[in-house]
Parts: sequence; C-alpha cells; structure tokens
Amino acid sequence: MKRIPTIELVPGMKVAQNVLNFNRQLIVSQGTVLTDNLITKLDAYGILDVYIEEEPKEPPQPVAPPHVSSYSERVKSSPVFQQFKEDYEHNIDSFRDAINNVVEKNIQLDVKKLLSDSLEVISNSNGQIGVLDMLHNMREYDDSTFAHCMNVGLICNVFANWLKMNEEEVELATACGLLHDIGKLLVPRSIITKPGKLSAEEYAAIQKHPVRGYDMLVEQNVDEHICNAALMHHERSDGTGYPGRLAGDQIDKYARIVAIADVYDAMTAARVYRGPMCPFRVIEIFESEGFQRYDVQYLLVFLENVVNTYLQNRCRLNNNQTGEIIYINREKFSRPVVKCGNQYLNLLEHPELSIVEIL
Repeated sequence: MKRIPTIELVPGMKVAQNVLNFNRQLIVSQGTVLTDNLITKLDAYGILDVYIEEEPKEPPQPVAPPHVSSYSERVKSSPVFQQFKEDYEHNIDSFRDAINNVVEKNIQLDVKKLLSDSLEVISNSNGQIGVLDMLHNMREYDDSTFAHCMNVGLICNVFANWLKMNEEEVELATACGLLHDIGKLLVPRSIITKPGKLSAEEYAAIQKHPVRGYDMLVEQNVDEHICNAALMHHERSDGTGYPGRLAGDQIDKYARIVAIADVYDAMTAARVYRGPMCPFRVIEIFESEGFQRYDVQYLLVFLENVVNTYLQNRCRLNNNQTGEIIYINREKFSRPVVKCGNQYLNLLEHPELSIVEIL
C-alpha cells in the first residue's frame, strides 16, 4: 500500500486501511473504493492522507477533462479577475519569502507587512466579483502550504466582514488565516512526502503541526489570537478535533472562524480529475457534516452569504435542466428554488434534484 495526500486522491482508488479521525471514529472503511463525494468528505474531516492499495484490481477508467462553465469563463476573462490573479501571485512570492525567513533564519515575523500585502490583493478587486468567487475560479492543482494559507487568510477577511466585525477584528481574522498552518513548515519534509506507511512517531510529528506552529508564534510575540488559531484550527465544537480535544467556547473564536475557512478552501480545491467543486455541493456537505463540528452561528452566516452570492444566477441541475436561482431556502441553503422555463422547482421538495453547476 502507499500513502497518498488527500489532495492527490482520485476516484477509483481503493482504501488499504480504515481511515479514522483524531477521535478514533471510522470515516472510511478499508476496501472502500473512493468516489468524489468520499474524497470531499475526507477534506471535511481534515484527513491529511490515506493509505491506498498500490495496484487496484481493476484499472481506473480514464476521466475526461473537467468542463469549464461559461460562468467560470466570464469570471476568468474579466479585468478584475486578471488584476486579482496578478496581485495574488505576486503576494504569494513575497509571503513565501517572508515565512521561509522566519522558519529557516529565525528572522522576526512582520505581521503588519504580511497583512498589508494581503489586504492590497482584496482592495484592488473593487468588490465587482466576490473574492471567494475569484479564488474558486483561479485554482490550479497545487497543494502549496503557502497558497493554502493565503487562500484561508483571504476567506477569513471576507468571512469576518460577513460577521460584521470591526476593522481591527477583520484584520486580526485575516492574519489568523494567513498564519494558521505555519507549523506544517516545521514538520520534516521527509515525513510529509514519505510514500510508505508512517511510523507512529512520524504520524505523531504531523499531528503536532498545530502545537509547533503555536510555539513558534508565541516566540515571535504575535497576538494571542493568532497563536491560538494556529493551535486550535483542527479543534471541533463537538470535541472530536485535535490536539487538545477542546469543545465549544473552549476554542478561540478566531480559530473557529479559521476552521471553517480552512475546510472550505480544501473542499473547493481543484483535483487532478476535476475542476473546483460546485459551491452548492460544498454547502450541502457543510450542512450534512458540519453543524456539530463547527460553531453553528458562524457556519450559518458563512453558508448564507456564500449561497446569496449565487442568487439570480443561472444553474444546471443533475437532470440537465437549466434555470435561474430565484429564492434561497433558509432551512437548507443548498436547496433553493430554481425557475426552469415556466416551472418553479423547490429543491426542498425534490430530493432527487441538485445543483451541479453555475452557468
């Protein structure tokens, strides 16, 4: 068997041993053939990697290249998106250099400079296209810790504004997102990239990345909420997270914000076999998997604002009907009312239907 990072999993792979969460609860059983939905579920549970049978009994079927929707094409061709992409890529380079200087040379971390650069990426977008929408449409297959941290920082910025935080709190939430995974850079690369089975000590080393990030940030004398976000972003409201198995209000509020942004970024990432996942599928997974694991009030605000972004957009259903999203059901955000021609389809009343693409 071979250890495969979750970001590199492909439908058709067979799980070689049970996948458990940190609380030793079974997520996926040994022998299960992975589907797109199961891979996304692994993201939702924060599973970093999975042991896969090296030679499946049946070779996987070739997968057609992902279809790029006309909506994505419109976003990608817009001047706003092009400016965002240029600013983002420039900022990634400076962000990587700054963090590497801290990790490798113990140079003092300049949080204000990192924050200023990231906020400039957002300010140049002018709000004409949502930041989450641009992130969703610019992704390429890349498991870079730096890109992930940048994405989570930008998502936290948008999220904190949705929560109606003041300017200082929004900036703090952004910084928490930017630095939440810094501990991963302190885990030996030989462990991160090891293809074979990890020893108990190696697995423990990966699981300690929140603690190592916390210790490093404390030494850098940064704000305690930033330290706590690094330490607690894998904690879950029901106590099933790690490293401290904290629950509810024991978890720093900024870490609860980062936890949602962290998983959203993972779930919307492109895969080698498909483009970014439809936002309504992501919302559906959060609704089915998330209300016990994440802060309910924060999650409701996040989902409602994400789904409202697509109100009055055209979409395609899983039966290939197309229509316009005209009403959001607050009881279940993933199942709005869609007008298809002269027909009004309330997806709450049609469990067999779902939105698979924004047009």
